Amino acid sequence: MIQHPDAAAASAAIPDLSGKTALVTGASRGIGRALSLALAGAGAHVLALARTSGGLEELDDEIKAAGGSASLIPLDLVEGDGIEKLGAALLQRFEALDILVGNAAILGDLAPLSDIDAKVWQATMNLNVNANWRLIRALDPLLQRSPDGRAVFITSRVGGELARAYWGAYGVSKAALEMLAATYAEENRNTNLSVAIIDPGPMRTAMRARAMPGEKPETLPEPAALAPLLYHAVTAKADGPVRLVFREWREAGKA
Repeated sequence: MIQHPDAAAASAAIPDLSGKTALVTGASRGIGRALSLALAGAGAHVLALARTSGGLEELDDEIKAAGGSASLIPLDLVEGDGIEKLGAALLQRFEALDILVGNAAILGDLAPLSDIDAKVWQATMNLNVNANWRLIRALDPLLQRSPDGRAVFITSRVGGELARAYWGAYGVSKAALEMLAATYAEENRNTNLSVAIIDPGPMRTAMRARAMPGEKPETLPEPAALAPLLYHAVTAKADGPVRLVFREWREAGKA
């Protein structure tokens, strides 16, 4: 069963992640960018992965300006065997991977299930679910080498708690992602690897603007507000899967 830890008991202090290596997907913008900056700010070396080289370079500049370090990985997670090649390359370069943040996702079409184009449905599942399974398969050997490995996956209330009309492709993909992460957590109960799922809720991102074009962005929190949840996810040891919900932390005054 997914645990809902007491938000008020968790600390928002920045942990010391010096010497740790963290890979973040979808790192060039939005939530992925904010989480990359948070990890780098805590001392981790960030492996920033995204499709867009320009966005990655801007992220790299910001990380370095703040005294952090990063390696850039321009990669489309759904093209060919790029994930498998990445896993092999990282195994040769790094002794271990301490943190994996599976953030990259697409919205898909907001439409009735019967009207969603088959290619759009498949593309949504390929990135939101299949790519994360392939990342687990490719990077698990490196995560297992870490004395304190952490895998964190970004979900949505639409997938984990609430079915919403016309959000079928996205919601189903996130529900599947949560089961994927929970299964991975169960399989690692007796290892040094812990698995967490973060539900950010509505955030001031391009994806949210596309989904809710009439919404005022200034009413939404910035993705950087997720840092306390991320820090908890990558430092707390868990016995089984943990689901962290931003709105609960905000209500508890921790974010």
